[in-house]
Amino acid sequence: MHREPVTVLVVTIPERSRVVVVGGGVIGTSVAYHLAHLGWTDVVLVEQHRLTAGTTWHAAGLMVTFGSMSETSTRLRQYTRDLYSRLEAETGLATGFAPVGFIELATNPDRVEEFRRVAAFNRHLGVEVEEISGREVGEMFPLAKVDDVLAGFYVPGDGRVNPADVTMSLAAGARRLGVRIVEGVRVTGIRVKDGAVTGVDTDHGLIECEFVVNCAGMWARQLGEKHGVTIPLQAAEHYYLITEQIPGIDPSWPVIEDPASYGYYREETGGLMIGLFEPVAAPWHTDRVPEEFAFGEIPPDWDRMAPYLETAMARVPITAETGIRKLFCGPESFTPDLSPVVGEAPEVRNYFVAAGLNSIGILTGGGIGKVVAEWIVSGRPQVDVTGMNIDRLRPYQTAEAYRRERTVEMLGMVYKPHYPYWSPQTARNQILSPLHDRMAAFGAHFKEVSGWESPDWFGEPGTTPDPGPLGWGRARWWDYWRREHEACREAAVLMDMSFMSKFEVTGGGAGAFLDWISTAAVDEEPGRITYTQWLNERGTLEADLTVTKLDHDRFMVVASDTAHRHVETWMRRHAPDGVRITDVSRELTQINLQGPRSREILQRVTGTDVSNEAFPYRAVRYIRVGDAEVLCVRVTYVGELGYELYVPADRAEAVHDLIWEAGQDLGLRHAGLKALNSLRMEKGYRDYGHDIDNTDRLREVGLFQFAAMDKPDGFLGRDAVIEEVASGLPTRRLVQVLLTDPEPLMYHSEVVYRDGVEVGYIRSASYGHTLGGAVGLAMVEGGELPIDREWIESGTWEVDVAGTRYPAKVSLTALYDPKMTRLRR
Repeated sequence: MHREPVTVLVVTIPERSRVVVVGGGVIGTSVAYHLAHLGWTDVVLVEQHRLTAGTTWHAAGLMVTFGSMSETSTRLRQYTRDLYSRLEAETGLATGFAPVGFIELATNPDRVEEFRRVAAFNRHLGVEVEEISGREVGEMFPLAKVDDVLAGFYVPGDGRVNPADVTMSLAAGARRLGVRIVEGVRVTGIRVKDGAVTGVDTDHGLIECEFVVNCAGMWARQLGEKHGVTIPLQAAEHYYLITEQIPGIDPSWPVIEDPASYGYYREETGGLMIGLFEPVAAPWHTDRVPEEFAFGEIPPDWDRMAPYLETAMARVPITAETGIRKLFCGPESFTPDLSPVVGEAPEVRNYFVAAGLNSIGILTGGGIGKVVAEWIVSGRPQVDVTGMNIDRLRPYQTAEAYRRERTVEMLGMVYKPHYPYWSPQTARNQILSPLHDRMAAFGAHFKEVSGWESPDWFGEPGTTPDPGPLGWGRARWWDYWRREHEACREAAVLMDMSFMSKFEVTGGGAGAFLDWISTAAVDEEPGRITYTQWLNERGTLEADLTVTKLDHDRFMVVASDTAHRHVETWMRRHAPDGVRITDVSRELTQINLQGPRSREILQRVTGTDVSNEAFPYRAVRYIRVGDAEVLCVRVTYVGELGYELYVPADRAEAVHDLIWEAGQDLGLRHAGLKALNSLRMEKGYRDYGHDIDNTDRLREVGLFQFAAMDKPDGFLGRDAVIEEVASGLPTRRLVQVLLTDPEPLMYHSEVVYRDGVEVGYIRSASYGHTLGGAVGLAMVEGGELPIDREWIESGTWEVDVAGTRYPAKVSLTALYDPKMTRLRR
């Protein structure tokens, strides 16, 4: 019997490579491409199936720059669109980029306000977006129903690409520069020695390496688990429908998004593609994603999806009369906060991750690859990564039950209104403060804070307050918030701040170590707290926190909740042998007592003298409150006299109750996060990850005065600071901005004007109940001009709020002075 010869494909892998990229989708090929363009060509990309396997092959291919209120995300989109438009000239392989335009539809007033805010910010960053009428939408996409469209937001240069072609073009560009791409090889593990990557195990053998980049898409979590790397992404069902051919449809028509109808729409081979982001999603394989599921499809759930399809198809009525060629369902990965997972893993040095793109992998793929490649080559990210850094994520988020519950909500959030006070509603109650029940009894409305349930504001005691509908205006709890704010300014407030990150640092050399990584002098006499920043060798910020010296070789470091793992990792990677770092965040309950009458209240519950003479600002003492030994720190984050009390968790309720009773006749109230933010914003206090980030320098953000430039042994980053000082006054500065009209509200990303010229935008904002208007912190740029007080005061300032400009007052120093409330009283 005649047998045809069998062709055996022999796959060979290199014994060693400087970098191993795991995953051959658009992200993996982009990382490899950009590493090669930076001169790192000793790179191998390993794909367990074929390029584009997993999610890339079935992606819808939208290429949209409009929509984000993050500068980093918008810049990633802009760079990606530019890359796709020019890649063919470099590689000879087309990306399928067609700049047919893009229109976002607004069909209710809240959507109009949201997109006007987005449009103003996006224009500031260079996105050419214009607001058009429903009639104009209909002229550009004649099959769309537009009678309910209040406005469209049109970007003529956006459009669509072919995801597979993009990936192949990136791969070709990487190969041309020397990157090796190996398909059909499965990574089975990562080798680690002394906490750092040394190699990658595959089913074809070992590849020794210095760096690994986990771009494994929906398999990334499973690969990370092998070495305890926290990557809490979860695959979910994602649908799109393709109709039969529709007479008159034109491939040159723009892509349309109608989030209120859950859909996006574009021409596809003479028919229409309708993609869906339904409000209640279906997680897929929360146990383990099958490794062999490379180019597979998920059987569609017609019954579940029928109501959403009906709503989406109503935007283009002819689709209801047109046959359905395909209802496709494939997996896409989502994260707990809808931000990508990018950066170096806290658990393993030189283990990088780029995954969890939340359905924007194609439209940010070029930018993500560039960011990761630059990070690897230079050792530091070149853009603000505080919102996407992998170290923001916590191990509890990888639990199957958590992922299953949270993913149901997150896919739908892609198209839900992005209200400023939204908080996730699923997978809650992960971490409860010892004071949680007390706070609930006093009427707390809780907000998720890095897994903690923290009071956001307080309604009436004994009730479960109803926050009412979300929106862009004043919420029904506005007056509760205002009263808490005013109580802090005029009397005192009690805050449960247990969510703060708290670390005990001990051992011989602890003081010298913390003094080296801190810009301020933190290793002085015991019993003193010091506000300080941590810098990298380039002189940009890594952390903003306090260091308390408790004893000669015993310190406490306190940082914000979002900085928890970043601060811990920074310490562990710089600490010498003999220094011990212990996370005591859950062992110590933090109670803040703040306000002008806080001293009177505290004195009533302790025998320790807390007078100004005996207990000055920055003093730290152990005091007795009831039968509890409490670490008392005199410090403030609200601009008033105040104390932070660190209480053993098992004594927290008793200490709280004593303080609460002691303050009843002095106007003591509970206060939540809303008041904390408005109070600190009036005083201009910074918050790392919100109004300052890893791209900023000390003088730019007004923190140079906290640096001890004369420390005998210096500090990490001092040389860069010295060089910065020698260059003259900075041309970009963080300033405080107050709207003089009390009505409009700022949240973040509002564009700031000086003499009619855009000079920056609001990084974060709140409402100044004492100052009488919305107040925020903005980074502004003077071009080639140094920014000083004269430059600030000589300008006429305005802020764009949802398309309307309002006059503003701008200052380099805090606009709030505690004397304001003292005089009023």
